[in-house]
Amino acid sequence: MAEKDIHYYEPANGHGLKYDPFNAIVAPRPIGWISSRDAKGNINLAPYSFFNAFCYKPPIVGFSSTSWKDSVSNIQETKEFCWNLSIMDLAKQMNATSAHVAHDVNEFTIAGLTATPSKIVRVPRVAESPVSFECRLSEIVQLKRADGGKAEAWLTLGEVVAVHIDKTFIKEGVYQTALARPIARAGRTGDYFEIRPDAMFEMPRPD
Repeated sequence: MAEKDIHYYEPANGHGLKYDPFNAIVAPRPIGWISSRDAKGNINLAPYSFFNAFCYKPPIVGFSSTSWKDSVSNIQETKEFCWNLSIMDLAKQMNATSAHVAHDVNEFTIAGLTATPSKIVRVPRVAESPVSFECRLSEIVQLKRADGGKAEAWLTLGEVVAVHIDKTFIKEGVYQTALARPIARAGRTGDYFEIRPDAMFEMPRPD
């Protein structure tokens, strides 16, 4: 095997590139399009690129905020939130909700989206999204560095207590992941992936 020309760096000392490659390497990442509500009823909708699922039973999802933002504050107050699937048809609306606006500004309105009531939690879902999870807060954890020092990042974990799926994307009892054309986050400041049916493949596990 030929020796590779390796770009090596230690994050504490900088990466030496035009853009930090970390979030481009760990990609694509599902988008945490999180709707939340504070104790006074103010609604927030924001996308988070550090998002994923962490447990089957009970189903738990989580997102990490790189500062103490409105979503985290709202969820700490009300102990509830919703996750909404970001798809290609809603890409521009999702991007619009990433704008930095005042706490009392409703991102649903900015993006021209419909806030529809949930069944269990008191946080609205994105009506236009084909899939939404209603979640109750499990815990909020401030992340730490290897030396034990606190990072300016908070991981919010929530148990999924209700699921809404547009039946258009269920075929013969199976949810068709790529049919909705979900989008996922890549690197730089605005790179995304679109997941399409022709880009998926099946590979059975050996067990």
